[in-house]
Amino acid sequence: MSAADTGDGASARLAERLLGMRASREVIPADPHHSVRWHEHDYPTAAARWNYHPEYEIHLIRKGTGKFIVGDHIGTFEAGHVSLVGSGLPHDWVSDLEPGEVIAGRDALIQFDGKWVEQTAALVPELAEIEPLLEQSARGIEFLGSTALSAAASIEAMGTATGLGRLYHLLELFAILARSPQEDRRYLADEWFRPQLDGQAAAVVDIVLEYAFGNHADSVKMSEAAALVGMSEPTFSKYFKRATGQNFSDLVRKLRLAHARRLLERSDKPISDICYEVGFSNLSNFNRHFLNDAGETPRSYRQRMQG
Repeated sequence: MSAADTGDGASARLAERLLGMRASREVIPADPHHSVRWHEHDYPTAAARWNYHPEYEIHLIRKGTGKFIVGDHIGTFEAGHVSLVGSGLPHDWVSDLEPGEVIAGRDALIQFDGKWVEQTAALVPELAEIEPLLEQSARGIEFLGSTALSAAASIEAMGTATGLGRLYHLLELFAILARSPQEDRRYLADEWFRPQLDGQAAAVVDIVLEYAFGNHADSVKMSEAAALVGMSEPTFSKYFKRATGQNFSDLVRKLRLAHARRLLERSDKPISDICYEVGFSNLSNFNRHFLNDAGETPRSYRQRMQG
């Protein structure tokens, strides 16, 4: 979406997303033939939006690149991205798309009820091994390295299996994640993150994320974001902070820094070029924000990640 798309089209999309959104969360249909739900979908699709639900979710990105938000954390993803999202934690994955592009089968995901784990563990004590991981997933966990590779293989195997075969791969996946070393885990949202979401807030935030994610390297203005959802700037500022746990300016800054980290990892572009490419207006400001966010300078980050 372009920065200029702040008129009737955006208002119509917001109204469309608000219509029928009576529940304050996504409703996950139960699978009567399996203990947990395995699902895949394209992008874009109605299911791929800023949402939350009481079920835990193990999420695999199969194709493409983009940005994701889990709680108040913003990062970038590529094919092979594996994460565990805790109960009630809002999340969204937004792919980099050409106009009219659709990524078929972008996502494969597993959703399950925490009560099912608790009740099953009472009969099968070995399953209690996963309970500490589920507690940690309240912040969201991104899995890296060999853990992500093994987990992705198990997720895909579940999709082609039925009956005991599917249950076997589920337990295999639980073991992979529960036993993953700490260096293969990246905890995402801050521990204090507590959003106040309802159906309308989810729709409003979804529209604003689409605007910010699509324009972060250019001019992103709170006045335009507020106009997209039909609010004054002061009202929008308070509403967005209450719904997401962060200020709009913080979201844009995190988005630009996440883009910068990817460029530092994957390219040899001069740091000054990266600074302006991701949307910062001067190099000293970029260096200061990067140091505060990453705990190291852009140069040392690049040396560590490419070394």
